[in-house]
Amino acid sequence: MNIFKFFNNKDKCHHDKVPITEDICYCPDCGELIENRWYITRCTCCGVKLKAIIKDNKIIPEEKFCHNCGDKRFEIERVPKINFIDINYAVLVKTPIEPQINDLTQSWLDRHEYINLKLLTQT
Repeated sequence: MNIFKFFNNKDKCHHDKVPITEDICYCPDCGELIENRWYITRCTCCGVKLKAIIKDNKIIPEEKFCHNCGDKRFEIERVPKINFIDINYAVLVKTPIEPQINDLTQSWLDRHEYINLKLLTQT
């Protein structure tokens, strides 16, 4: 079953050429609008950052237990901007953004009607 998933995902774009320095940009391969989202995992007991990985399209910690307290529970935290301290713990998810119907561009054309003006006479 996993072999079929591998072959089915071969035609799908993985957005490899999207730069990680940009928050939102277009993929040069497929043209989709992609948002770079950074996530880190934390222990729910002590709050220590755990190294995150993606496994079966889920964000999980690399180790099964917290290295500080030994707890199994963890929480996923989205980081709005990545910094150099969190880069070792973070995982990047490239998410396509669907355009909304409300995103429309409108323009108006002003119509000018010209009327022949008559000269006023001086008295």
